[in-house]
Amino acid sequence: MAATGRKHLVRDFNHFITCYLCRGYLIKPTTVTECLHTFCKSCIVQHFEESNDCPKCGIQVHETNPLEMLRLDNTLEEIIFKLVPGLREKEEQQELEFWRKNQPKENGQAENLRCQRLGLPDVGGDGGDGGGGGDDDYHRSDPQIAICLDCLRNSGQSGESTVTDLMKRFIRCSSRVTVGTIKKFLSLKLKLPSSYELDVLCNGEIMGRDHTLEFIYMTRWRLHGDNTYPMVLEYRPRIDFG
Repeated sequence: MAATGRKHLVRDFNHFITCYLCRGYLIKPTTVTECLHTFCKSCIVQHFEESNDCPKCGIQVHETNPLEMLRLDNTLEEIIFKLVPGLREKEEQQELEFWRKNQPKENGQAENLRCQRLGLPDVGGDGGDGGGGGDDDYHRSDPQIAICLDCLRNSGQSGESTVTDLMKRFIRCSSRVTVGTIKKFLSLKLKLPSSYELDVLCNGEIMGRDHTLEFIYMTRWRLHGDNTYPMVLEYRPRIDFG
């Protein structure tokens, strides 16, 4: 007689897929690289606004900027969405509603924002919608955010003559685009050598390569900026303090 396999319920895995802080299912699970504990991204970011310690084990994550020690766990996110029916759709709908409420209404300023879409950026010219590539299509249904890219020059820094203003500083792109993609976009638009390094800053603070625009908006611009729109990011030659 064949053995009957045990049927596992979602609650059997709750210990592994719920957030220590909010006790709900992990949304955008984010791992602290120092201790490998994982939390909802919004929960751990809010916690680090008040403390530099891991809320679960108490280890000091970073002396000054614990947000640099966070990494999204996309694999775990996919597992949770497969285990919990309807969770993905619910979160996507809530995210879309948030961005609809926070996008400015069309007005005279909109005519001055010759925006481009960024899946992977169009590098052939300064106009257009970024082509019809697969990555662009992938990001087309994402919540969109408008940003302004300003050149931040530092007197006496090497490379100052190489890094210039973009012809068009305003772009519209997916809120899930990372700083690493923005750096690639800038390098290609400014025709920088492949070895050339840029820093991208928000409110004077250097942003990590893995930070998404949504993450920066929620943790740096909306909470600590002047709340104007679009969000302003600055770029400059990387400064070597060594």
